Amino acid sequence: MAEETQKNGAADKQRGIDEVSLELMKFIATTTGYGKPSSSSVGFSAGKSGKSGSEEYTDALLELYERCRKVVAKP
Repeated sequence: MAEETQKNGAADKQRGIDEVSLELMKFIATTTGYGKPSSSSVGFSAGKSGKSGSEEYTDALLELYERCRKVVAKP
């Protein structure tokens, strides 16, 4: 019984970290425009990575979320 309570406590703590991290990520992304392309251009551009703008934006947000999780989880 005590072991189950301990597992639930750890899961609740992780869920709390994830929720706070998500809120922090949303706040940073919306207030700074983090990850959004600075400008769109028509035509071809040299050195393009092959990813669409939405894929790059998604990658940037996932990276930001991971960074937020590291910060929130610090003791």
